[in-house]
Amino acid sequence: MEVSKKGFGQFKLNKQLWQALDDLQFAQPTDIQKQAIPLILAGHDVMGIAQTGTGKTAAFVLPLLMKVKFAQGHSPRALILAPTRELVDQIKDHIDQLSKYTDIRSLALYGGIGPSQQIAALQQGVDLVVATPGRFMDLYSRQELAVREISTLVLDEADKMMDMGFMPQIRGILEVIPVKRQNLLFSATMPPKVMGLSEEFLEYPQVVEVTPSATTADTVEQYCYETLNFKTKINLLAHLLANTAEFTKVIVFTRTKKIADNIYKFLTRTAEGEVLVIHSNKAQNTRLNSIQAFKQGDVRILVSTDVSARGIDVSMVSHVINFEVPLVYEDYVHRIGRTGRARNTGTAITFFNKAEEFDIRNIEKLIKASIPLRALPEEVQTPATSFEEEQEMARIIDRQKKRTDPNYQGAFHEKKNKKSTKKGRSKKRRSSKYSSRK
Repeated sequence: MEVSKKGFGQFKLNKQLWQALDDLQFAQPTDIQKQAIPLILAGHDVMGIAQTGTGKTAAFVLPLLMKVKFAQGHSPRALILAPTRELVDQIKDHIDQLSKYTDIRSLALYGGIGPSQQIAALQQGVDLVVATPGRFMDLYSRQELAVREISTLVLDEADKMMDMGFMPQIRGILEVIPVKRQNLLFSATMPPKVMGLSEEFLEYPQVVEVTPSATTADTVEQYCYETLNFKTKINLLAHLLANTAEFTKVIVFTRTKKIADNIYKFLTRTAEGEVLVIHSNKAQNTRLNSIQAFKQGDVRILVSTDVSARGIDVSMVSHVINFEVPLVYEDYVHRIGRTGRARNTGTAITFFNKAEEFDIRNIEKLIKASIPLRALPEEVQTPATSFEEEQEMARIIDRQKKRTDPNYQGAFHEKKNKKSTKKGRSKKRRSSKYSSRK
């Protein structure tokens, strides 16, 4: 217990939290915890910006547990909102670990399952609720959720909730919960438009920015490979994952459910160790069970869309592989933040083709760092690109050029101009020949 007190003693936590911290071997607070916890305990509104995997969850859960202290009454006194079911479940798990020596009652609320069990749990009484905005408003509209005692509101991954279109629901929640409350926002990225939206419900906030917004962790080594096409990416993936000694626990991220399923089918035939896939088409229990199996080490490779980029807190993930570059550039930070967590080291590898190079450059601008390019291993075969894929990449590049250059009229227009120029030159030649004969 003395080891924990040496680091966390400045926060004057109660005995029950000391015991939980000792069990978790939390000896020293992280930078975000050092700066945010005292401000939250003092009652300030706080906007916390820090890299993923740096202890943001404990930075708001510990002071919340200090404020709630013990089970009391029937209605929740604190509300934590998060964008995905996986993240809600992860935060609930943190709360359970830190409150294990208290009688504080916490409850996770999310969609994808029937509300009857959640309603029954609410009727038993709860002190702290973690919820997705949609399910919270659903239960409130059914008059199953009392909100009059809520004195603290936390928005975790605030940028993602606003980007995902949750603002109408969040505004609805702000209208029904008490006006007199403490508000806390936490995220790894905080774009300017989100800063503007946050002004709607933060009052004179204390900004805790331990790293610039969208900064990646120093514990994560990053590099990328340029690939010709989809088949080259598949061959490269198989080549890397064949190294089981180095690639011990891997998350492979894709943009779409279809690509995730295709990679999963391929890896079940070729990769050593069990492989699982999660995306929004998978049942809630399937997704949670898959993440649990990956956490426990029963599964070496997890294939996922961005549904889990912010919903997985797994220790000792050796590698994150971006099979496709994310279209939402902030998601790159969250994807690679699944490795190199809790002061451990990790590696993030990104595959890109010529149509994704535009996105890679924009990500480098966002994180204010270049992602080193590595040469493709000689063993990796590079099949020719199909006509269909070549055309699709050309269309994507065309759209990118139109976005960056308002005067750009498209590749078809350029070809047409070239043909017109050639015809004009031919006419000139014929005309000059005719003149000379005259």
